[in-house]
Amino acid sequence: MFAAERRQLILEMVRANGAVSLRELARVVQTSEVTVRRDVRALEAEGLLDRRHGGAVLPGGFTRESGFSQKSHLATAEKTAIADLAAGLVEEGEAIVVGAGTTTQELARRLARVPGLTVVTNSLLVAQALAHANRVEVVMTGGTLRGSNYALVGSGAEQSLQGLRVSRAFLSGSGLTAERGLSTSNMLSASVDRALVQAAGEVVVLADHTKLGTDTMFQTVPTDLITRLVTDEPPAHDDRAGTELQALADQGVQIAVTGASGSQGGDQGPPARRAPLPGPRRGHVPLREPAAASERGRVADLRRR
Repeated sequence: MFAAERRQLILEMVRANGAVSLRELARVVQTSEVTVRRDVRALEAEGLLDRRHGGAVLPGGFTRESGFSQKSHLATAEKTAIADLAAGLVEEGEAIVVGAGTTTQELARRLARVPGLTVVTNSLLVAQALAHANRVEVVMTGGTLRGSNYALVGSGAEQSLQGLRVSRAFLSGSGLTAERGLSTSNMLSASVDRALVQAAGEVVVLADHTKLGTDTMFQTVPTDLITRLVTDEPPAHDDRAGTELQALADQGVQIAVTGASGSQGGDQGPPARRAPLPGPRRGHVPLREPAAASERGRVADLRRR
């Protein structure tokens, strides 16, 4: 494929998806990441796109939101490994909330094997993944269906979460920075995610390396409210993603890295490594995990809605 053809295809992919990793671009145009990086630089010089943390985005700084079908084909191996690792945080008998997203959908598929679990979600896809799990109770919020990501949003969803208390919230988003925390491109989705955070004792963010350093319009979780980040190993050349990880760790976020870049994933993910962590945040008091029976009691009102 000639350089002009490659660059046109790269440009079309970025326009269609909003943000695409170099690895994915290289796979589609069937060349090396080195060549793709050179093409991206040339397109950036023409003002047609921006380079961003191991990938390319639409010009203008803030990325737009991609549709679900587009997101589901991006960083699939990384999302699989992240979901494998995150599932290991969930214990038998817990009550948790799981937000909408392609990575959280992968997590839900693995949670079907955790007995006695109660999962509160605003995502139809998360609920579908757990629908046939024998010993998992699924509680859905109310709200209005947002078809682009199959999530329930709006005042109905937010009101149904009032008074709820669970041990953990598992959330994804469109971008993650140490400065602003987790963010998304849609105002209604951001508002529901904030309500999910308020219901949880701790917040676990699931974000592959392409989202590190990406900032989008609406903040959902400030950095000081993020307890853990589960992510994949950034490529060696992606210095900015590594810098962002260190900045998050410096602010007290516990970071688990799968080391899954370029792997095919699977039911058993690769071993994780922990980034060096500082001491506890100033003024931060660890939350005691509530008993499972108590947790399920606290979602009783929501189940009756």
